[in-house]
Amino acid sequence: NQYQQMPDLARGIEKAYHINEKMKVLFIVILLVSFARNALAFSPADHHTRQFQAGSWSLASTGTTKPTAAPADSVIVLEDANSVGEAIREIVSKAAHRAIESRNHFALAIPGGSILKMLAGSITDKDSWTSKTTLFYVNHKCVSMDDSELATHAKARKLFLDDWEGVNAIIMDGTADGDAEAKAYEEKIRDLSDQVLPKAIESNLPVFDLCLIGVGDDGHVGSLYPGRDEVLVGSDGPWVLPVKMKEPPSITLSLPLMKAAKEVVIAACGVSEKYPKGKSDAMRRAISDENETLQSFPAAGLRDVATWVMDEAAASALGDKYTN
Repeated sequence: NQYQQMPDLARGIEKAYHINEKMKVLFIVILLVSFARNALAFSPADHHTRQFQAGSWSLASTGTTKPTAAPADSVIVLEDANSVGEAIREIVSKAAHRAIESRNHFALAIPGGSILKMLAGSITDKDSWTSKTTLFYVNHKCVSMDDSELATHAKARKLFLDDWEGVNAIIMDGTADGDAEAKAYEEKIRDLSDQVLPKAIESNLPVFDLCLIGVGDDGHVGSLYPGRDEVLVGSDGPWVLPVKMKEPPSITLSLPLMKAAKEVVIAACGVSEKYPKGKSDAMRRAISDENETLQSFPAAGLRDVATWVMDEAAASALGDKYTN
């Protein structure tokens, strides 16, 4: 029955019987090895990977099954959401001063969501560095940049960005074409000088001075969602990816690009009637659950590089190691 399902192998074995006895065994072994190689080369998993690949870059081969790094060490637990917001603004200010002192420019990447509200608070010395700042979006929906409901850029402008005098925000073209927007945004990043956005020597990835990131209840960071291949893209892949999970689609920085930043800071805080303990379970899974993988909980892929800043509610499931 197996031979009927593998006609090429069957014909080869049949031919082997017409060869002298000394060559039969060797010939059959060669056929079996050849068949095994072909079967592996066209396995369903590999075929799926090839469908996702757009060039010579690769997906992380162990991202679906291999646990992520050991539990995070750099965790800051503060009293409440206001304290977290103040800490994030102070982190931004200090990172700006360090970068400007080093090369006279500051490269900042921000997400949407609650971090926008944190940045809306008072930063006493911002006028000394905003004119030397280039701002990037970790992720953004493919919509018009003035869409007040869906555009992170429009929300950022309303909350704080219009008060950051002289800041250069790298924005999208405002179309609904995810592929084109991802490609165009990456080109805009590539066109920047090394003074504005340095590159890592080994990986040649852009190095933001600071990358702020939020975490969804399902573990998504940027628009890297669980159960999808975008989170597996390696450092040799695109810097900016289209994500066609919803309509309109989104673009997102790749995980290696997020991790390449000099400083990666994840913020989580706030409670509600629906979530009286805030994002406590999400923080537990992201920071300390050793069974999580990139695809089961993408945020866990940042635990080896990020500083995690959260309120007591978000930290409530982490245990004494962190809360004390």
